[in-house]
Amino acid sequence: MSQYNDILQRLGIASLNQMQQEAVKTIEAGGSTILLSPTGTGKTLAYLLPLTTLLKADAGHIQAVIIVPARELALQIGSVFGKMGTAFRAFFCYGGHAVDTEQRSLTEAPPDVLIGTPGRIVDHIESKSIDLGRTTTVVLDEFDKSLEFGFSQEMERISAALTSAKCKILTSATEAVEIPAYLGLGKAQRLNHINSDSNAQLTLTAVRSPQKDKLSTLLHLLRHTGWKQSIVFCNHRESVDRIVQYLRQNDVTCARFHGGMEQTEREKALFLFRGGAVSTIVSTDLAARGLDIPEVECIIHYHLPGKAEEFTHRNGRTARMHSSGSAFVILSDEDSRPDFLPQMETIEEEGAQGTSGHEGSIPPPAAWIGVYIGKGKRDKVSRGDVVGLFCKKGELTREELGPVEVKERYAMAIVRTSKVRSALKKIKGEKIKGMKTIFEEISPDF
Repeated sequence: MSQYNDILQRLGIASLNQMQQEAVKTIEAGGSTILLSPTGTGKTLAYLLPLTTLLKADAGHIQAVIIVPARELALQIGSVFGKMGTAFRAFFCYGGHAVDTEQRSLTEAPPDVLIGTPGRIVDHIESKSIDLGRTTTVVLDEFDKSLEFGFSQEMERISAALTSAKCKILTSATEAVEIPAYLGLGKAQRLNHINSDSNAQLTLTAVRSPQKDKLSTLLHLLRHTGWKQSIVFCNHRESVDRIVQYLRQNDVTCARFHGGMEQTEREKALFLFRGGAVSTIVSTDLAARGLDIPEVECIIHYHLPGKAEEFTHRNGRTARMHSSGSAFVILSDEDSRPDFLPQMETIEEEGAQGTSGHEGSIPPPAAWIGVYIGKGKRDKVSRGDVVGLFCKKGELTREELGPVEVKERYAMAIVRTSKVRSALKKIKGEKIKGMKTIFEEISPDF
């Protein structure tokens, strides 16, 4: 594993866990690998590390394809790959990008690694903007989710184009996945870490709601947790919108996240949550897997999912790796308890309201605020450009500037609430990369 020391140092990782060590050795040996491991255990790094040893410099064609069910997962993988600091180039393709722009980029300079969703990859195969005939490695990440989203035909079309792929890696957070014959995995090495104790540090508690409508119980529960960073899961987009409206009416700064939102809105919501500008995000199961949301302290099941696997995936957003976490299930008398729900301590709504000394408390004001910058990667703007502008022209210290993310068409920064207005006043009218642009606070109320 010593050949990866520099990469791990760049990522700030001291050592790999047991699953990652086993996966790296197996993938390095070649052939096909089926990697089963719960959400949050580090599967992305487990295959990206050995992938770097399979790539060749100056190949001039797509050497590896990573197929994912959702654009958010593509961006997360690309972010990790970029931070690894290798000499290899990755390219993303997914719905929401202009397909003609992608086609030009892929035709002019094929990347070493293509990361994309099944539908968009098929678009590029059909338009002949990519040639996968010489691709030797394919990763099917969160494969069960791709099947669940109905991508079977697209996956079969892509598999037919991968005529030279000898190394095939399939990852999943569940054992309940049937491997189609068209993938041609053959005698794949199967690494099963599903039943590991990754959630051994998870505390699971039921909260009884006296009413079918659980809104007041949710508010009491958020107070009970001391307004810790929380994801509230529910089953429908309309429920997400309704819950967010109620929480905002009660002075809770929160964000929403579901598939009915524009991609830019979803990216902003996740950025505000990751950066601490909002402590609560309300989501459908879209946030249960494949998103880069570290250090979540509480999971709240406003609605129970229909399947045991989704219950596991939701809980997998907390108690990750070596951290502890809490999950709460809000149950009314009219809710049925599915077989997959384990026995757990139950507290009443009054207990959620009063046992932790937070009764009557209101959410503390956010210590951080998000700022939108109207230029991005296509304008050659880098993270360093944004940091330099805010620290030099905006006169912020590094302690007053939080995470910075640069997207294709815009960038975002997290700034201390106490400093954001003065910083925006100082950089008003300033140029970034020689261009005038918009600098404005990001409201979570989109």
